[in-house]
Amino acid sequence: MSYQQHFSMGSGSRPARRNFEFGRTYVVRPQGKHQATIVWLHGLGDNGSSCSQLLENLPLPNIKWICPTAPTRPVALLGGFPCTAWFDVGEISEESPDDWEGLDASAVHIANLLSTEPADGTIFSSILADSNNGNLMTVKVAIGGFSMGAATALYSATCAAFGRYGNGNAYPINLRAVVGLSGWLPGSRSLRSRVEGSHEAARRAASLPIFLCHGTSMHSSCLCLLYLQFLNQDIDPA
Repeated sequence: MSYQQHFSMGSGSRPARRNFEFGRTYVVRPQGKHQATIVWLHGLGDNGSSCSQLLENLPLPNIKWICPTAPTRPVALLGGFPCTAWFDVGEISEESPDDWEGLDASAVHIANLLSTEPADGTIFSSILADSNNGNLMTVKVAIGGFSMGAATALYSATCAAFGRYGNGNAYPINLRAVVGLSGWLPGSRSLRSRVEGSHEAARRAASLPIFLCHGTSMHSSCLCLLYLQFLNQDIDPA
């Protein structure tokens, strides 16, 4: 799937076009009653296949996992070497310039994946018809990821809080939770002033459950248990 975006390179310049070709998306279907859908984002240089193989072994039978693959692009952090990346990054720090076009492209792609779910994932209630008894049931939608995938998930969370992408277009998804493992928040330098200038954004941000952690070899097992507890409580309470 491709995504095209026009952006200005500065005053008086002509708009440029960047084309983002996303890779294959892998899906792990729920083994029980479908109650939630989570888009899970891999780290730099990885792909959706490896994530899906790990997620299918988690004891969360009511969650559907969608594991997309990022576009292959030159990455400044790797000296311009091309690999799968949700956006370009020069260094893992708050001082690194943010690739807003790449971030928006990935956030749009993720939102599109959720919007095509039987649970529509829009700003209206996410509803799925229960074919067993004809009733309607709510399906929660969430985004999570590891490393650069976590950063992209957190960027999507800021889009949800402000109700729009960085380019100003409306953000259509009502996120119910965000998970970030060993990631960072893109655009953090300007985030505080933006949130303080919008009471509605602050309200949305405060109401969104977010699980963040960084693991070490000593504590990785404990972090995994906390992560599963978070998902069971906030996403899959059954």
